[in-house]
Amino acid sequence: MVTVDNLTVSYRQHPALHHISGQFATGSLTAVIGPNGSGKSTLLKSIVGLLKPSSGRVQVNTPHERIAYLPQMTEIDRSFPMQVSDCVLLGCWSAVGALGGVSAKMLARAEAAIHTVGLAGFEHRAVGSLSSGQFQRVLFARLLMQDADLILLDEPFNAMDSRTTAALLALIKQWQAQGRTVIAVLHDDEQVKEHFGQTVMLARELVDWGETAQVLTVSNLQRARALAEAWDDNAEICRTDEGQTDKDHTNEVSA
Repeated sequence: MVTVDNLTVSYRQHPALHHISGQFATGSLTAVIGPNGSGKSTLLKSIVGLLKPSSGRVQVNTPHERIAYLPQMTEIDRSFPMQVSDCVLLGCWSAVGALGGVSAKMLARAEAAIHTVGLAGFEHRAVGSLSSGQFQRVLFARLLMQDADLILLDEPFNAMDSRTTAALLALIKQWQAQGRTVIAVLHDDEQVKEHFGQTVMLARELVDWGETAQVLTVSNLQRARALAEAWDDNAEICRTDEGQTDKDHTNEVSA
């Protein structure tokens, strides 16, 4: 579904991702993990096309309208006066656009999605009045409406109670069973071990990529921590394969 080929993404010449390569198989369920500032969110934004690579490329084998992206909750403004049902119906945007009408079928699907995430009866509540867990359920209902082939989730369980997390994990498992590709940025290693078959571990550069049991090892976790601590924002500029420049910020770390 997604091929990442020698990807480097920089902010003001400071690489957030450095020469990353790998593939997300169609229908796979993959966790992206790593220390804070390791480039996890940057990877998702590069896949969805919100960030332009400094070098390398990302190839996504599905149309852009078949991609669903859920950013971190801190990036979402909940002050806009919108009802739950209207927020969920935004998942139809690619089909109706700014001027199109919502059909009776879409309304029925939205009602079913709201019921699926456990918010029946909340249709006319303002999104700003919801708890964090309730609002995250609304956003998952909107994802249901998008009916996407590729679903990108950035820290979907942060500040969520265990009941909400379990409900949303069940939805993710359903998506995988339907053949959809799901990539999620996560911080809970035990959660990753229990629910995600594939894992990408980052520390701005790639630490490991593959089956979760092989990636989530003590040695890999130690290496990721060491790389994060050794990263030097004042290192010399290095030359990429495409003749551009980026900064090689990693000092040598002894094994």
